[in-house]
Amino acid sequence: MPTLRASLLVAIAAVALACGDTIVNVPTAPDRTSTQQPAIVNTTIEFRVLGNPSSVRVRYSAPADGLTQVVTTLPYSSRFTTTATNLFLSLEATPISYSVLANPFLGVQIVVGGSLFREATSNEFLLNTLSVSGTWRQ
Repeated sequence: MPTLRASLLVAIAAVALACGDTIVNVPTAPDRTSTQQPAIVNTTIEFRVLGNPSSVRVRYSAPADGLTQVVTTLPYSSRFTTTATNLFLSLEATPISYSVLANPFLGVQIVVGGSLFREATSNEFLLNTLSVSGTWRQ
């Protein structure tokens, strides 16, 4: 019996040696001594209203000015720059009048960083409000 026990130990040792090194990754704590801050990113947000109404009422909300309302002709555009990482954005336009001979068209767009974020269009003579909104996240 001692030979069987010895051969079993030799076999186990051979298998253990054949397996190679065992590497255990131990998570490390983040370096809390670093004073490096994340880069501040400026993002340009633009509200656009396009179409062919003779006049239009535009309402939008911007962080610096709050809710803004203007009566204007088209095209209309307003923009601001922000360092925020998320914002609720809203834009609405209500046509006041169309020319009698015009094929009606009204479009509203919110553009964030040069990319279209929200858009809505209408081609009705009805003087209904057209609106878009959403929460933008960087």
